[in-house]
Amino acid sequence: MSSDQEEGSADGRTRSYDPDTDHSYPDERLNEVLSVVDDDEEITAYLEAQNVNPVKRKRYNDHGTKHIEIVRNRSLQLYELLKRDGVEFNGAAQQGLAEADEPVIIGLAAVLHDIGHVVHRDAHPYYSIPLAADVLDRILPEFYDVPEQVRVKGEVLHAILCHHTEEQPLTVEAGVVRVADALDMERGRSRVPYEQGGRGINTVSSQAIERVSLRENDERPVLVEIEMTNAAGVFQVDNLLKAKVRDSGLENHLQIVALNTRSSDDRIVERIEL
Repeated sequence: MSSDQEEGSADGRTRSYDPDTDHSYPDERLNEVLSVVDDDEEITAYLEAQNVNPVKRKRYNDHGTKHIEIVRNRSLQLYELLKRDGVEFNGAAQQGLAEADEPVIIGLAAVLHDIGHVVHRDAHPYYSIPLAADVLDRILPEFYDVPEQVRVKGEVLHAILCHHTEEQPLTVEAGVVRVADALDMERGRSRVPYEQGGRGINTVSSQAIERVSLRENDERPVLVEIEMTNAAGVFQVDNLLKAKVRDSGLENHLQIVALNTRSSDDRIVERIEL
């Protein structure tokens, strides 16, 4: 199995969102929007530039193009699994928008949630809001009339703001983006700061996470299974992921299991479950 494949993932085959796959929700509008987003010169520039402050200047984990790709895909995987289980989303619905707008809100928020890093790593969600608003004002008119533009824009900005643990999501869509942001934790994601000498607990612990899988589950709509090679990975799970899940609105929809796969008999942590 290649590194890009993930058995049991939301689409059943790959980690990446595939517009040609049948989904458990209307996906035509999402696919049209993502096609424009992926070819947008300004968005591409933001995703590259936003990595300078966190990585080169703060020696923090990657928050650039690869991070955004992972968060977008994880967001849409979560959304897919929740929709399969009949979970109701309230963001678009309460604005009088269509079901087809739910994944658009999630996808756009996932892509734009970190662009505030171009201003500063600290408090970046608040800097992301005006920058993302400008991008949305340019993109949304291609797909929506003015009233819908305003409503979609508001929901996207809400999800962007609430990926930060200081702000509580008021929609399931925002909760999905918040949790997906924390699921970018696999080994290698901290490689750059680690090789540059970064040895903070966030960097070291993410080196211990071997694999993150999202699957259908009998007990709850989504099983998040995390394989780690040593106990340092507990920090990623019990501190960072747990903080993102708390007050996300998804607490009752997720079962999170972390397994220590190291073969040694002296394992400090073998299994934890949230």
